[in-house]
Amino acid sequence: MYLAQLHLINFKNYEDLEVDLCAGINGLVGQNGSGKTNILDAVYYLSMCKSYLNAIDRQNIRFDQGFFSIQGKWHLEEQDYNVHCALKNGGKKTVKINKKEYEKLADHIGKFPVVFISPYDGDLIADGSDMRRKWMDGILSQLDKVYLEEIQRYNKVLEQRNALLKNIYEHRLFDVDSIEVWNEQLIPSGNYIHQKRKEFLAEFIPVFQRFYSEIGLDSESVGLEYRSQLNEHSFAELLQIHAKKDAATQYSNAGTHKDDLVFTIKGHPVKKFGSQGQQKSFVIALRLAQYDWMKQHKGLKPVLLLDDIFDKLDNERVQRLIDLVTADYFGQVIVTDSDPERMKQLFDSLHTEKKLFQVKEQQLSLILS
Repeated sequence: MYLAQLHLINFKNYEDLEVDLCAGINGLVGQNGSGKTNILDAVYYLSMCKSYLNAIDRQNIRFDQGFFSIQGKWHLEEQDYNVHCALKNGGKKTVKINKKEYEKLADHIGKFPVVFISPYDGDLIADGSDMRRKWMDGILSQLDKVYLEEIQRYNKVLEQRNALLKNIYEHRLFDVDSIEVWNEQLIPSGNYIHQKRKEFLAEFIPVFQRFYSEIGLDSESVGLEYRSQLNEHSFAELLQIHAKKDAATQYSNAGTHKDDLVFTIKGHPVKKFGSQGQQKSFVIALRLAQYDWMKQHKGLKPVLLLDDIFDKLDNERVQRLIDLVTADYFGQVIVTDSDPERMKQLFDSLHTEKKLFQVKEQQLSLILS
């Protein structure tokens, strides 16, 4: 599977851009701010129906324009699929495949999987637990439609339960029966989410550790720990235990929305004790393990998007990473860098299908193939 063609109109800084990509390794080199990352984000959009970098769709429309359009031709199993994502200012986002509009965007997610490795991935370590839950959910949702539905159902019920708790607090009238109605809907979804996350991590952690040892140092032992209230008690018990606290805080204090992942290196939190290079190696290994997991379960190679991944890595880690991502194990790769000499040297050494583009003034020019 690979993306053969990309056409952008009024997407971020691009007025009108067309590019033909190869099935192997594609490089984008240019100065910071030239728009390299925006091209990767457009590819991600064609896969996930949303931006990797900006949650507000209308902010992806080019300044002073009324719409954006992203068109791409995916090649999968000897067939071509034309995908078109568009948004008008003040309008509804549309996603079409071969000119047929999806009724539900969720039906598209997972058809053409991608893995995006970005400088912003450090937020997985630095930010709160919500970021790490979203990361897990994003992986599982691409392969398990039931999981996606259960996440959506859980969040809707949780919102209603919290609204009821707030209403009860304001009117000083505790309604046990009404709370129980929402509990009965929350419990099965929460149990499903918890079980799937446990199964995923049991399989994922050894793969992650293997990738870290390949790009890091063998002496640096790393780990992931899944922390969930449901590891210790049933969901029904937790809701009973926290009933008084929920009433007092007007918020649901127990459930899978409180889950977290603890990242460690040599037994200590990466956030506090990991160097910049170690933290970057950690999140790159997470993403490569994500790629491996999706490849094994999907039965095809996702597109690998690598944005400025060589920054903040020492020379040894850079070389290990280059050797890894240029191996036959991966399918289509699109990589960006601001260092033209490093990219030229890398592409000269490749013995696979390749294209290297210069990004300048909102246009791409082919400089090596």
